[in-house]
Amino acid sequence: MRKDRGGNRWELVTCGLDGHVTFAPDEPDLADRLSAETALGRAWRCLRCAEFVVGEPRRHGRADEAPTVLRGKALRQAFIIRALGAERLLRGLLVALAAYAVWKFRGARGSIQATLDRDLPLLRASGFQVDQMTAVHELEKALAAKPSTLALLTVALSVYALVEAVEGIGLLLLTRWGEYFAVVATSVFLPLEISELAKGVTMTRAVTFTINVAAVVYLVASKRLFGARGGRKAYEEERRGEQLLDGERAATGTEPVAEHEPTGSAS
Repeated sequence: MRKDRGGNRWELVTCGLDGHVTFAPDEPDLADRLSAETALGRAWRCLRCAEFVVGEPRRHGRADEAPTVLRGKALRQAFIIRALGAERLLRGLLVALAAYAVWKFRGARGSIQATLDRDLPLLRASGFQVDQMTAVHELEKALAAKPSTLALLTVALSVYALVEAVEGIGLLLLTRWGEYFAVVATSVFLPLEISELAKGVTMTRAVTFTINVAAVVYLVASKRLFGARGGRKAYEEERRGEQLLDGERAATGTEPVAEHEPTGSAS
């Protein structure tokens, strides 16, 4: 069983927030390895943080029915991906506000940012320049050139906001489809962002571009998307290697034969 060099700090924090994950397997040998007799009664080992918890286990059943928990490297990745998901939801909200500004603009003189500053003082106080976001900047230019396309631009911004919201939800839920969707949707806008940076570097553009590139690289590499680093098979094998119960099953010689089969180019 591999040990996390950084200890089980993240696991303990998660257990402190969500509670311990204790499980009593029906297999006697495994049950003995996951429990201990104490002066206060029998204690069961948490499958996430590996600490012993006095009291009845939260679940019973065969080892194959044990819950799969995030721990070790997978748990740290979950924190990062959920933070990225929250950023995507925030960005989606800002773009939705930009769609509102386009609708309110109605051909009047000024910019989307000016309209937002006038109608949404909280956004003005935040200092975030919505019109420096590449997609919004391009749409604002189109709005100035073709006032008749107001409805179409509002729909386009709304769709963009929806894409960001779907990304955020998929990442917050740690779904595989959400990770693929985030990589594809983010990559589509990278050439446009590079073009805008070539015209002029602003803080908002630079930060947005950096976050997007880092997100794509991190998701593809860490989650082994599109076959990278062995693909999904290698990723699932890596996750199984982090499971405390699987380690105990291997120690007792009760691990299923299927889990010993070759898994390809895992690294």
